[in-house]
Amino acid sequence: MSLRQQRGQTIAETMPVSKMGAEWVVPSQTGKGVYIVGKDEHGNAHCQCPDFGNLGVKCKHIFAVEFKLKTAVAKDGTVTVTKSVTVTEKVTYKQDWPAYDRAQAREKDRIQELLFDLCRDLEEPENTARGRRPHTVKDSVFSMVFKVYSTVSARRFSCDLSEAHKRGYLSAEVPGIKVCKFMENAELTPILKVLIAKSAAPLKSVETDFAVDSSGFSSCRFEKWFDQKYGVTRNKCAWVKAHIACGVKTNIVTAIRILDKDAGDSPQFAPLLTETAKTFTIGEVSADKAYTSLENFETVAGFGGTAFMAFKQNATGAKGGLFQKMFHYFQYKQEEYMNHYHKRSNVESTFSMMKRKFGDAVRSKSDVAMVNEVLCKVLAHNLCVLNQEECELGIEAMFSKSDAVKSLSA
Repeated sequence: MSLRQQRGQTIAETMPVSKMGAEWVVPSQTGKGVYIVGKDEHGNAHCQCPDFGNLGVKCKHIFAVEFKLKTAVAKDGTVTVTKSVTVTEKVTYKQDWPAYDRAQAREKDRIQELLFDLCRDLEEPENTARGRRPHTVKDSVFSMVFKVYSTVSARRFSCDLSEAHKRGYLSAEVPGIKVCKFMENAELTPILKVLIAKSAAPLKSVETDFAVDSSGFSSCRFEKWFDQKYGVTRNKCAWVKAHIACGVKTNIVTAIRILDKDAGDSPQFAPLLTETAKTFTIGEVSADKAYTSLENFETVAGFGGTAFMAFKQNATGAKGGLFQKMFHYFQYKQEEYMNHYHKRSNVESTFSMMKRKFGDAVRSKSDVAMVNEVLCKVLAHNLCVLNQEECELGIEAMFSKSDAVKSLSA
């Protein structure tokens, strides 16, 4: 008996599942409303819940109705219930607490070391202008990422920059408020994207399975728009939409694209995977139904991997090719397919990690600065992941020396 069947049995035994005409009314297990279970035109059971709508599999509410139908009432009032008994073993994943403690205790120092090493080989543009020499690209990028990592205001960050200069991570003193000016530099955007991919490279021997998704970062800036229907002017919050690919074991971000906030998800799949494949070996790639297309299935196969994506409720195998093959795989071996697909939840964990640690909003107000700030969040996240994996896996990340990874002696 699957977990959904067990929950359906619990609903049928403990909650009032009632029939209403040709349909059934099944209470939500959380106590928030009810769901209607019925049959479609082909005689297949369907439910209004998100689980059935998103995945197209039998949900706990459908199982609750099926279990209710197995309940027989005799003339003398005796109730006979057909039940199946199963033993569910709880799986726990042990945390390596000594490694976690070491990583957390040294994180701030190690982040600066990794960031300095990552920026060491950045090329400096030729300066032909008169006057005071501008800050170097190395110092600018270091200051931006370290500022986002600190999560404090630019003014309060001045002390950290002064200390970084004393340690030799900065070639000159950088005022904290100057970091806001660095964020406005559009020439640093492609550099940050390259550094994100470079920061993931030390884990190329660890990650073979990846997940793709997008998420938004809000801002304090509001834009006005005219509501044509009601003839009034309204305000909406400006935000940044980030599309990422990440490893499912360590949550390292391997590629990122930031476009217009209304850009579709599916077209970003192939570029993200292509960028990831430059460094990593592609095994499995999981994504939700927004990315499900024949082209995306074939893209993953082109890199020697297998895609596991959710199918829309009205999907069929009529498209042929890999789409048809994976659709039949999903239909006949749903549980096995979903075990691969559910690795996708790790990309949600990746966004959650970034937003909990560095905030789910950006402080910048211009479009360029907002994009750069999100890129700094992602790069800071990658460096934190590297620090954690150094303590857990016993590796040392090096960027300036051919991006090598050498094993540490135990």
